[in-house]
Amino acid sequence: MPEEIERDMLRHMDKSIEVLKSNLGKIQTGRANPKMIEDTIVDYYGTSTPLNRLATIVAPDQNLLVIQPYDRTQIASIEKAILSAGLGLNPTHEGKVVRIKIPKLSEERREQLTHIIKARGEDTKVALRNIRRDANGKLEQMRDEGSISEDDYFRYHEKNDKAIRERSEEIDKLVKARNKQLRTI
Repeated sequence: MPEEIERDMLRHMDKSIEVLKSNLGKIQTGRANPKMIEDTIVDYYGTSTPLNRLATIVAPDQNLLVIQPYDRTQIASIEKAILSAGLGLNPTHEGKVVRIKIPKLSEERREQLTHIIKARGEDTKVALRNIRRDANGKLEQMRDEGSISEDDYFRYHEKNDKAIRERSEEIDKLVKARNKQLRTI
């Protein structure tokens, strides 16, 4: 039973790291890429819906994204979602489409993106700590019920701590690598 808790915890931790990798991949590096915004959540008549299900997103050149909604009444919702996504992009609408000019990466913008990357890494670490806390809580409950011995409780508790240390180091490496990539482009 403690092995099941450990497997579940590790699976959730690995999933959190995969989400971080995906999020870091969407951070702009000075070139327009539809992936940067395709998963932005838009309030579509009270339902949270990814942008790529509501519109066609294209990059006609390296500095511009064009979003053409299937339902033109949602242009304001799409603009609002992009602004609130924390990507540092400023959409403008022109009739039937929303345009997003991708700014060239100035030193100031690179610094902003560095902070965004670091914040996403920290958010993932918080998620990992919450996953570990839940797993440790289950182990504590099992110990209190007598399902596992005190020694097993401490052994699995230590395994959980080791797992979070390893994954935190992996997160630090991912953040450092993305920041380095951002600086060299």
